Amino acid sequence: MTALKEFQRLEAAGLWRATPEAQRRDVIISIGDATLTITDLQDRPLAHWSLAAIERQNPGQFPALFHPDGDPGETLEIAVDETTMLDAISKVQSAINRARPHPGRLRVLGSLGVTASVLAALALWLPSALQHHAISVVSDINRKAIGQALLGRIERLSGQACVTPQTAPLLAQFAERINMRQIVVLRDGVKTSLALPGGIYLLNSSYFEDYEDPAVAAGALLVERARTRAEDPLMALLAAGGISSAFHLLTTGQLRQETLDSYSETVLVEPRPTVEDQAILAEFAQSAIPATPYAYAQDITGETTLSLIEADPLAHVELEPLLSDQQWVQLQNICG
Repeated sequence: MTALKEFQRLEAAGLWRATPEAQRRDVIISIGDATLTITDLQDRPLAHWSLAAIERQNPGQFPALFHPDGDPGETLEIAVDETTMLDAISKVQSAINRARPHPGRLRVLGSLGVTASVLAALALWLPSALQHHAISVVSDINRKAIGQALLGRIERLSGQACVTPQTAPLLAQFAERINMRQIVVLRDGVKTSLALPGGIYLLNSSYFEDYEDPAVAAGALLVERARTRAEDPLMALLAAGGISSAFHLLTTGQLRQETLDSYSETVLVEPRPTVEDQAILAEFAQSAIPATPYAYAQDITGETTLSLIEADPLAHVELEPLLSDQQWVQLQNICG
């Protein structure tokens, strides 16, 4: 969207407080892809707020006081002289609101759908139908906002994502090479990998720290993408939240914080679903990345991953390295 691109590199100063009991901190605010990023003066991220879910407590008064939807205890103060940032927040939120489905129309459609489904198949059919309908109408920008909001709730449990000014562009380059919108590296919480709505892929830092070949980390991400072919990450989130989550998404374009918290607390401890070897190999072939390094990383003997090794479509193909040795060494220290 034009509004997002226009303010993508905008920064301003502010005062942030994580809880009502905490002291206010001087912070730097920047606008990203549907999110407001809050960092300390050493450029370390403190919080990520979805622009679609920011509320102002004191409209027309200054300093402007903002908080995330549903969490008035966490606040951000922006002074009156930061007019460009205040205008940017207002403009981007207006653009996001215009991109959402019209709530009134969605309520009518939702009511008609509920009535028809109860008459047709009663409660056994209704949850799945509502979830699939919600998936089909939700916009890309709402998916990204939900993904960023879910990432924020996951970081409560896992700790802040690993990133530095030096590694951020390398991580973006790595994501572009395997055709992913965003890769987030976590030291804890995520055991292997996890896909969030909006094209966000989480990866445990061990895939960077423990291997000399970047194809291993790429492989873990490609396996996760193969999982998303079988089940949309947003569908997994709605299925965990139940029928009320689908209703709330249909009528507001958002999900409640309780839904995000409940999902993040369960998905991080559950084992990831298995993926058929054919689906995995198709991802490797499409991305022009050999499967053998990843296969041996899973089993150093190769016995349990022999099918990936023997059927590797790129095993004997000479390929350009994913990253230079120097770039990979920098990424290996991303959690530093």
